Amino acid sequence: MSEEFTVAGQSVPKITEIVGIIMILWGVLTYILTEMSSPTSLIPSMVGTPIFLMGFLTKKMPEKKKLFMHISSALGLIATLGGLMAFNGIMDGDWSMSTISQLFLLIVGGTYTTICVKSFIHARKNREASEN
Repeated sequence: MSEEFTVAGQSVPKITEIVGIIMILWGVLTYILTEMSSPTSLIPSMVGTPIFLMGFLTKKMPEKKKLFMHISSALGLIATLGGLMAFNGIMDGDWSMSTISQLFLLIVGGTYTTICVKSFIHARKNREASEN
């Protein structure tokens, strides 16, 4: 079994940085598109910033990779759970920027959380294989 889990040739810390940047940019874009009328449109940026930071810190302090990746996966789960609110808007026929942004959080956060869980499973299997 390979040492490091990758998706599309990218390590999970690199994916973490990419996801963080995407969330940051989405939050800023929606804030601008909604004519800066609601600071809640920056929520994806508020979640994306610490996700990005965890990926960045993993490169700077690889000995703390496990801690940083667990924190970032928890943040991904928070984004996913927050994104579930999109279903309320969809059920009401509301396709406002708010609903679209919540849907964005659901999809991006859910995908990222899935990648993290698969990475953790991979790491556990590697650890168990090396013990045997």
